[in-house]
Amino acid sequence: MSEDVKKEETAEKPAEETAKTAESPKASEEAKEAKSAEKAPEKPAQPDWKDLYTRLLADFDNFKKRTARDREDTYRYAEADILKDILPTVDNLALALEKAAGEKGADDPFVKGVQLVLDALLKTLKEHGAEPFDSVGNTLDTERMEAIAHLPHPSIEEGKVSNEAKRGWTLKGKVLRAAQVVVSSGKPK
Repeated sequence: MSEDVKKEETAEKPAEETAKTAESPKASEEAKEAKSAEKAPEKPAQPDWKDLYTRLLADFDNFKKRTARDREDTYRYAEADILKDILPTVDNLALALEKAAGEKGADDPFVKGVQLVLDALLKTLKEHGAEPFDSVGNTLDTERMEAIAHLPHPSIEEGKVSNEAKRGWTLKGKVLRAAQVVVSSGKPK
């Protein structure tokens, strides 16, 4: 039995040795490459100056465009805060005109004076790009309208604006103040 074991061991050794010798040329090449890499000093990677210059130029151009756009937006909408503060006065004048016209009549000098003041104020607002928008009868638009109540209405279908508590305004196409509205819930039951 011991002879059989010895024969098997010797039979396995040549197969293992041939595998080792087959690997040795690859291993020796790798070792040579590793040694040559250790010997050669690493050169610092030189930046591509043209590419860096082009990127920096593009970044600066984008910066100039962005600041110009921001400055333009600031000028365009700088008056928004002032106009927002004036809108309650417009609302109050319109309400005073409505009440005075109901009590004194449209021909009363006081009513005519309030109407002239309101018209002048509306003209000034329009010259600066502020315009009111109508919401009664339209479908609720949450970007331009704020629903403050949901009540039944005999003639307006569900989801449409039935009454306006405060009028909405835009400034050069953007919402300056959302309209405060009452939305119809359909016909009363």
